[in-house]
Order: sequence, then structure tokens, then C-alpha cells
Amino acid sequence: MSPITERSFESGYHAPVMVAEVLDAFTGADTVLDCTLGGGGHSLALLETGASVIGIDRDADAIAEATARLSAFASSGSFRAVQGDFTRVDEIPGLRGESFDGILADLGISSSQIDRDERGFSFRPGVVLDMRMSASGDSAADVLNGATLEDLTRIFRDYGDEPRARRLANEVVRRRGTREFVTADDLVGAIRGAFGANAGPSDFARLFQAVRIAVNDELTGLERALPILRDMLTPGGSMAIIAYHSGEDRIVKHAMRAWSTACHCPPRQPICTCGGVALGALVTRKSIQASPDEVAHNSRARSARLRLWRKAA
Repeated sequence: MSPITERSFESGYHAPVMVAEVLDAFTGADTVLDCTLGGGGHSLALLETGASVIGIDRDADAIAEATARLSAFASSGSFRAVQGDFTRVDEIPGLRGESFDGILADLGISSSQIDRDERGFSFRPGVVLDMRMSASGDSAADVLNGATLEDLTRIFRDYGDEPRARRLANEVVRRRGTREFVTADDLVGAIRGAFGANAGPSDFARLFQAVRIAVNDELTGLERALPILRDMLTPGGSMAIIAYHSGEDRIVKHAMRAWSTACHCPPRQPICTCGGVALGALVTRKSIQASPDEVAHNSRARSARLRLWRKAA
């Protein structure tokens, strides 16, 4: 049985991803909303260009740490941190009525959350299965112990891109029948029980991510948030979304393409009668990937996909 080498798998996780590309997308932006503040890496880079930044995070610890790191900018009034869930940005009192020249969302989990065993995002031995971005709602253990076989299959298949999802779901149900899932070891054991001893860190990372997405209802939240964020852009403003999961990237791709299409008539209708007007335009038709040099120095960038959209002026 191969050892779990999560630390090496996370090498370089602390660095923000595709900073140069994000800065290029927001050239000339005076105000930027960083929807996923995390460690504040992207916000710091944007502040250094002279932009004013408001950062959102649902994690109180992330808010405190980023505010301390960016204290010089906070004292000058160019940075403000707001605790809240960006997928419900319209319900955050401090942001009602605000508009921005640039809106950024880096959909990855922050390194500080992974590093804290009590948060339960890691597959390190002994870590409690939690994975909640905030303190409320069902934990990962609740999901694994309470979800039906069909729901577990859907989680591993749709969120984990796992073709053997049914096999793993059956293994989880079989094991919880004798002992509840409590720690990361329990889920790692189920993965190895379903797929064999050769299952390794990449499998664990992908399937733990699937459970995390289910726990926090991340894909549904993203679908809800995108049109709200779009409407918070100033005319000519830009949106940049960095996704690490195929489901996330698909949602962003389809939304941005729909916003960039003028005609919404049925596909077989020969003449446009809807009189639609495109809300904006794609900056690039395909997603942008990190450069080989960045991937070599930051393993987190390996799966990152950046999509850019600009609102009509």
C-alpha cells in the first residue's frame, strides 16, 4: 500500500493562480470585487496596481488573516473585507447597490483551510470529515453517513468525474453499516476498498473535492451567483472566473456564451424575431490555462481554467 503524500501533492498551493492574466484582464479597473478573498493574494496584486478592492469570504478566519496582511491598504481605504457567501452576494448588506469595473472569483479552496486539520478539508490521517466553508449545515461525515446510495453515486460521478462511482458508493454504504464515517481515514479506506491499494493522492483529492462540492452546494450556488455578479459590473467591466473542476468550468462557459449571444430564438427558426441584444462579449473563446512555468512552480495551477467576459459598454 503506497503512503499518502498529500504535502507533496499540495506543493505551491499558497501562491495565487494566474495573477498576470487576472491583472491583464482588469487593466484600467478602478474598483474590483474579489469574490473569494482567501489568503488575499489576488487582492494584494490588484491593490498594487492602484485599484480599490472589496474582498468577500464566508470564512471568518480568512477575513481576519487577509485583513491583517492587507492592513496598509485597509487603512488607506482602498481595501475592505466583507464576510459573506459570494453565491448570495445580493443578500450581503454591505454590497447592495455597489458596482465594479472588475469581478474576480477563484473557485479553489484556500491553502489555510487545507492546512487546518480542524476544518476537515484534508485527507491527512486523523482529520475529521467536516469540509464546511461556514459553521452551519451538514458536514462531510453527515453526507457520507446519511446520503442514499443514489445520491452518493451522483456525487462521485458528477462532482468527481468518477466512472466507478457506483462501486465506491456501494463501498461507502457497506462500511457505514458497521461503523460510521468520522475521519479522512474512513473515506480513504473506502476509496482503496473500492478501487484497490493502488489508489493514490490524485484519487483522494478528486473524490474529497466531490464531497466538498456536495457539502457546500457549490455548483448550484455558482449558477445562482453568475447573473447577479454580471449585473454588478459597470458598463465595459470585466469578469474573470478561475475554475478547477469540470462542472464549475462548464457552468461558467455556458453562462458567458449565453450572455454573448444576441439571438435567443429556437435553433431551427430561419429568421430572428426575438430582437435580442448581446449583454457583452467573450474576451477569449476558450479557457486560459496557466503557463508551463507557473505549473512547474505552483501545482495548484495545473487544473486551473480562467474564463473572461466583458460587459457591453
